[in-house]
Amino acid sequence: MATLADSFLADLDELSDNEADIIEEDEVDASNMEEDIDGDMADIEALNYDDLDNVSKLQKTQRYTDIMQKVEDALQKGSDTSDHGLVLEDDPEYQLIVDCNALSVDIENEIVIIHNFIRDKYRLKFPELESLVHHPIDYARVVKKIGNEMDLTLVDLEGLLPSAIIMVVSVTASTTSGKPLPEEVLQKTIDACNRALTLDSAKKKVLDFVESRMGYIAPNLSAIVGSAVAAKLMGTAGGLSALAKMPACNVQLLGAKKKNLAGFSTATSQFRVGYLEQTEIFQTTPPSLRMRACRLLAAKSTLAARVDSTRGDPSGTAGRAFREEIRKKIEKWQEPPPAKQPKPLPVPDSEPKKKRGGRRLRKMKERYAVTDMRKLANRMLFGVPEESSLGDGLGEGYGMLGQAGSGKLRVSVGQSKLAAKVAKKFKEKNYGSSGATSGLTSSLAFTPVQGIELTNPQAHAHQLGSGTQSTYFSETGTFSKIKRN
Repeated sequence: MATLADSFLADLDELSDNEADIIEEDEVDASNMEEDIDGDMADIEALNYDDLDNVSKLQKTQRYTDIMQKVEDALQKGSDTSDHGLVLEDDPEYQLIVDCNALSVDIENEIVIIHNFIRDKYRLKFPELESLVHHPIDYARVVKKIGNEMDLTLVDLEGLLPSAIIMVVSVTASTTSGKPLPEEVLQKTIDACNRALTLDSAKKKVLDFVESRMGYIAPNLSAIVGSAVAAKLMGTAGGLSALAKMPACNVQLLGAKKKNLAGFSTATSQFRVGYLEQTEIFQTTPPSLRMRACRLLAAKSTLAARVDSTRGDPSGTAGRAFREEIRKKIEKWQEPPPAKQPKPLPVPDSEPKKKRGGRRLRKMKERYAVTDMRKLANRMLFGVPEESSLGDGLGEGYGMLGQAGSGKLRVSVGQSKLAAKVAKKFKEKNYGSSGATSGLTSSLAFTPVQGIELTNPQAHAHQLGSGTQSTYFSETGTFSKIKRN
């Protein structure tokens, strides 16, 4: 039986064997990686960027040749509807359309590569041209047209560029720092331009084929934007499935070009709009509503592409319904706002409204009426600064208080009728039935002659009064006899 020490030694031997195997594997991987790096470096060194064939290889591939041959045969034969009862994925024509969409994306990438080649070569002759003409095909056409000519007044660019861009190109060419290209470099540049134009024509042919089959492949999308625009959208997106997975905000930008206004106004230019601006709905919409219509078109086109990708409606009814919905919404946007209805006058002979009145309402109005003091505080004299609670115009202003000529801040407020009635009631009220005098009465009186004197406050209470009452209704009064002279 093995001891504990023997088992430990056996475990150590196994660990050392595993470490040796791992080190050998790492050495093999490192040697393979060095071989791969050396091979890549050899390929990079062997790649000659001055040679167009080493840069652009798509046209020499067997895939490009086979697909273009099938497209030309299908265009000559026309549309065949005999196999349209098959499942969409099993239809060979659908597979050809999928290959065409993938090829159109590859052609687009190849044109960009050739455009970079042309730009690098022609930069010595006209370095400012690449900042004035952004589109690769337009750039290739302009370079092929200009060639080695230094005076652009002798070159007719009409039909290749807009008139505003032609003027800017001509003015820039007169002040350029470029020099004529050598004959060999110029020939390579012209060959690259021809290859780019050939690829562009091949792409158009592929799109024409896809467009002719769009009524079968994407009937709902074609019902909204048309077959031509639907084919361009599918070709740029890379197929119907890729278009269906794309959000509407990206569908709106498919085919958008980088626009160069050359300093001109941006008021009439449409930005962030791709192939959707070629649709009939977009062109018939007023300019002020075109961006809203483009967003609506992109949203409905995405829904239609998702319906077509699942073959949900091969008849195209959903697409036509979407198109009708878009048309109704755009018409709704163009409707004028509803006119403001005039408020009708009341009927002359109608019954008068019941207005609240009576003693309670009069008391309430009198209680909450604006006092004379508040009226003066709300008024202002022009040219006369008003006094304020904090001085220097700060705090609450006093208005015309104290400015009426008296020099006083407060005004004497007359007693209201309500207050007079309350005072009279309070005076007439008899506190207690014993006839005792009020404890608030005093026997001291202030007179202007003697100052303070003692008086009997009850003496006036027994008098009946003065004036007419003491003359005619007094118990001690008598008739007076007036002597006549």
